Amino acid sequence: MDHKREAQAYIESRGGEFAALSHEIWGYAELSLKEFRSAARYVELLRAEGFAVRSNLGGIPTAFSGAFGSGRPVIGILGEFDALSGLSQAAGETSPRPLTPGGAGHGCGHNMLGAAAFAAACGVKRYLELSGLSGTVVFYGCPGEEGGAAKAFLAREGVWKDLDAALSWHPGDTNEITTGTNNSCTQVLYEFTGVAAHAAGDPEHGRSALDAVELMNIGVQFLREHMKDEARIHYAIVDGGGLSPNVVQPTASVLYMVRSRDVPDTLALQARVDKIAEGAALMTETSFRRVFVDGTANTLPNPPLEKCLYENMKALPLPEYTPEERAYAEALRQTYVSEGLPGLGAKKDAAIASAVEKLSDGGKKALNDFLLPYYSGEDFTPGSTDVGDVSWLTPTAQFTALCFPAGAPGHSWQNVSCGASSVGDKGMLWAASVLCGAAADLLRDPAILAAAKEDFARRTEKHGYICPIPPEAVPLAI
Repeated sequence: MDHKREAQAYIESRGGEFAALSHEIWGYAELSLKEFRSAARYVELLRAEGFAVRSNLGGIPTAFSGAFGSGRPVIGILGEFDALSGLSQAAGETSPRPLTPGGAGHGCGHNMLGAAAFAAACGVKRYLELSGLSGTVVFYGCPGEEGGAAKAFLAREGVWKDLDAALSWHPGDTNEITTGTNNSCTQVLYEFTGVAAHAAGDPEHGRSALDAVELMNIGVQFLREHMKDEARIHYAIVDGGGLSPNVVQPTASVLYMVRSRDVPDTLALQARVDKIAEGAALMTETSFRRVFVDGTANTLPNPPLEKCLYENMKALPLPEYTPEERAYAEALRQTYVSEGLPGLGAKKDAAIASAVEKLSDGGKKALNDFLLPYYSGEDFTPGSTDVGDVSWLTPTAQFTALCFPAGAPGHSWQNVSCGASSVGDKGMLWAASVLCGAAADLLRDPAILAAAKEDFARRTEKHGYICPIPPEAVPLAI
């Protein structure tokens, strides 16, 4: 058995521990930038494993890193552990059953994401010990992916420049490489202040902050006709000013997320939204405070790293599922609409679509229990991730591993149910071994890193990283 396979076997031998960690973080279900118990647990485990820990990374209380080894190359493995509000759900259930009504839940599977990344780092540590090679592995505890963008704040501080490469993964409903690019984005909170008054007896002296929010929203609706096709604008009223309709609301707040293809486009669109807020304040004779929350860059793909990950995906046996697990997945699948063939490649390449048609039984399988054909491209998706900011400072690649039933909706109770189930555990542990294997290849074979760096240099030749976060902004938990 070679050293890489020994390291992966080491992960498998500790599978119960890593699954228990995933379940523990699932149980904490802490929101962005408030993941204090989760972060403390990871720091405790990293120290116990012999990693050199840096806490309060970038001045963010729940950000940290753990490094093992010496010299170059330095390979980063990205971990996340934040949950989402309003998604509390019992594990292993096939119908909605909140554990805490209105509570949080891991609807994006970050409990698994972080646990697999930690397991992979432990595996790479074992590989370095066995091989005696020069090199360093760094596990990064990255909080606030769902609202906080810690990786982008760390990018502003230049953290990722120290790496030779970064690897990540994400729970999904397929086993496939993540490729292409996506939208950059910003989040800004607008807090309007007016004047309270009796809405019937003294309306002329009232200045409604809620009116300002409503007028701002109307203005943005008209802006939608005049922005690029790939751009997106979303909003949520986070303070409606009170519950009494006979009182003119003196305060009201709205949170906006603005997305466009690259950072300059997003910042330009954001400036137009700012002007609409100014106009709403003028119309209502109110004032407002603009609070920058976070921002992320678009993602740069890196085909050499994608191929390295894919070769390790091919080399590892896929998880096998029991009849009970398949029945559970099928029952969950009946709770949402799922259409079409799985995977990005099937949408872009006729030959891949034909292969996936057979592998997925025409898209009828409840579990996509196969490896999708390799597909790499420049394709665009409208979502956003702070992994994009990492990818502008070091070669970066990602993949997805099956942890959810086919077509499972993102940020859903169904995903929370899977997050502490045997289906989720199997995908999480498989992902850990893939990450470990790819990192071992990068430590062993300088040619892979050289190709990755060459591709990275070509993509950043025109301009380097443009940080969407202004110098004065601080991480903010909403």
